Amino acid sequence: MPDRPDICEEIVFEGARASVCVIDPALHEVALVYRGTDNRPYGSVPKAVAALAAHGRIPVLAMNAGMYHADMTPVGLYVEQGVELAPLNTGTAFGNFFLKPNGVFYLRDDGQAGVMETEAYKSAGISPAFATQSGPMLVIDGAIHPRFLPDGTTRYIRNGVGVREDGKVVLAITRDPVSLGVFARLFQQAADCPNALFFDGGVSSLAWGEHMEIDSGEPAGPIVAVFAKDGG
Repeated sequence: MPDRPDICEEIVFEGARASVCVIDPALHEVALVYRGTDNRPYGSVPKAVAALAAHGRIPVLAMNAGMYHADMTPVGLYVEQGVELAPLNTGTAFGNFFLKPNGVFYLRDDGQAGVMETEAYKSAGISPAFATQSGPMLVIDGAIHPRFLPDGTTRYIRNGVGVREDGKVVLAITRDPVSLGVFARLFQQAADCPNALFFDGGVSSLAWGEHMEIDSGEPAGPIVAVFAKDGG
C-alpha cells in the first residue's frame, strides 16, 4: 500500500473521519479527465487511473468530480483541455445536482482555480481550461448552503472541492457517512474554503497513485486528477 501523499492529511471533524488534500497549483497540476483515446468515458476512477498510468501519467491522487447520466455523460458543464464537452445546465429538476444554488469548479490555463455558483459563473465570462458543474454548492461566499439542515438524516460517504483565499485547491472525501450539513461545515471550518462544491455521495472514490484508497465500486463520469508538475 502506498504512503499517503504529503499534500493529504487525515482529520476527524464532528466525529467523522475524512481525507483532506490541499493542492498548490504552483507545485501540482490539477486536471479533469473523462474519456480515453477511443473517446469513450473511462467509467470509473480505477479505470481512469489505470489508463493514465499506461500512458506514463500516474496521478498523485484522483477522485470522481461531478454527476453523470446513465450513459456516463456529464449532467452539467464539462470542459477538458479548453473543449466544452457538455454545456452549462441551468435547468430545474429533482436530485442533489438541482438543489440550487449549484456551481462550477474551474481551472484556467495559468492554474488559477475557482468555485462559483452557476449563475455567477454564467455571468463571469470565464474561458476555462477545465471545468465541471455539480451540485449543490456546499459553501457560498463563506456561508453554508441555505437549504441545508444542520445535520440531516441522509448520510453518505461524500466528496467535494473547495478553493481557499490563497488559491489552493482542497479536495476532500469522508471515510464515514455524513450529512450534507456536516460536510459543508468541514469545508467552511476545517478546510477554510469560502466557496466549496459537492461532487457526489455514495459513489465517492479516491485513488492515491494507482492504489484505490476508497473504492465505492460505483461508476464515475468526470474525474479530477492531480499530478506532480514534473509529470510524475
